[in-house]
Amino acid sequence: MYKILFLVMASFCSAQSYRFVYEYKMKPDLAIDSLVTDYMNLDSDGKKSYFYNAAKYERDSAYSSTKNNAVLYNGKKYDQNLGYIVEKEYAQKNIKFYDKYKTANLLVIEDEPQKWHIEKEFLKINNIDCQKATANYKGRVWEAWFSKEYPVNDGPYKFRGLPGLIVSLKDSEGNHVFNLIQIKKIKRIFVFLPKNNKEMNWKDYRKTLMTSTPNLADDIEAMSVDKSIGVMNLQFKDGYVAKFDLKELKKSGNPEDEIAKRLRRTNNPIEKE
Repeated sequence: MYKILFLVMASFCSAQSYRFVYEYKMKPDLAIDSLVTDYMNLDSDGKKSYFYNAAKYERDSAYSSTKNNAVLYNGKKYDQNLGYIVEKEYAQKNIKFYDKYKTANLLVIEDEPQKWHIEKEFLKINNIDCQKATANYKGRVWEAWFSKEYPVNDGPYKFRGLPGLIVSLKDSEGNHVFNLIQIKKIKRIFVFLPKNNKEMNWKDYRKTLMTSTPNLADDIEAMSVDKSIGVMNLQFKDGYVAKFDLKELKKSGNPEDEIAKRLRRTNNPIEKE
């Protein structure tokens, strides 16, 4: 069981802003028995919400105030597949999905809500009374446990539309699992929304990112090598920063191929279709 630090809220007021922190476990490679654990924030002010990577937000916030590349290199790491932002306006049916490819800010606007089937099954998760719901969405069968204790019809990623907050969510294969681990009141919600976005449909977005092979000559924005500790830091044009062990790269025989291999996008995306 998780050690949760939930705030005691006598009344959950929609005019206040809250951050729901989810632990996200994903299997990025179908061919390898691998597992990535990352942390995602869902910020809500009762009118809209933003879902984004917690480590990236912390790093970007620090860099915004210092403009020091060391902040990027030494900041918390996150999986390169999780640099996206999901924006939901509760009065609107569509969802805005933001991501970056090289220097281009990409935007996908969708109106494909989940069609939930609410089950007569109940479970207490971390002392929260929850109810089960299931849905077929984008090629996967999803199981959600939601709570009416928090009247926010929202959840991780693009998921929403249940009569309460999604506390736990997983697909039937166990490849993507979200668990709510913390709730806290915040003064303001997410502020780093990209500008000058290139709008495209989901099919073109997937084709752009999933078929792309890292090209170090074109993709690298900056590089830092510290021979004293045997580490090379690479900053890419999309903002992602990766750290590599110089000995491991040398041992591979072809450092460029090894770097490209490690930076390939997942072949097990959350949306199959």
